[in-house]
Amino acid sequence: MISKKMVAVLNKQVNAELYAAYLYLSMSADAENKGLKGTANWFFAQAQEETTHAQRIYNYIQRVGEKVVLDAIAKPPAVFKSMKAMFEAALKHEQKVTGMIRDIANQAVAEKDHATGIEMQWFVAEQVEEEENVNDILSRIDLAGNAPGALFMIDKELAARVFTPPAAAAE
Repeated sequence: MISKKMVAVLNKQVNAELYAAYLYLSMSADAENKGLKGTANWFFAQAQEETTHAQRIYNYIQRVGEKVVLDAIAKPPAVFKSMKAMFEAALKHEQKVTGMIRDIANQAVAEKDHATGIEMQWFVAEQVEEEENVNDILSRIDLAGNAPGALFMIDKELAARVFTPPAAAAE
């Protein structure tokens, strides 16, 4: 059994993951409108990934016999200044999510809630990867500067991303 406080923060995390999916869908739409089809693809795949994160926590809450309570999802920004601005906003959001995951993991340790702690370790590792991926893209955008040809090549590379669902959590 997990504490009511833990259930509350896990439900909040489900909402945060769904917001992330909304944010990345919004970025995908804006990128598509700007002719950045590769960037649009990358953010669309990222939105799918965030939905699976929400589902994983949702399933965990259900598996431990608690109630999932969904909240309203805030409206994300609809327009971004540039490709770089999109990825800067994505990094800022991922850093916020990393902090939320870390807080849940720390709460699990404090409560001696080993099951939730184990579940959160997957997310801790996932957030390292999330931030690394966005930082890598931002580094390449910075190297490209304002060279349209270089930005075109980065956009083309981003088109190759294919969403692969993560392995299901152990049940």
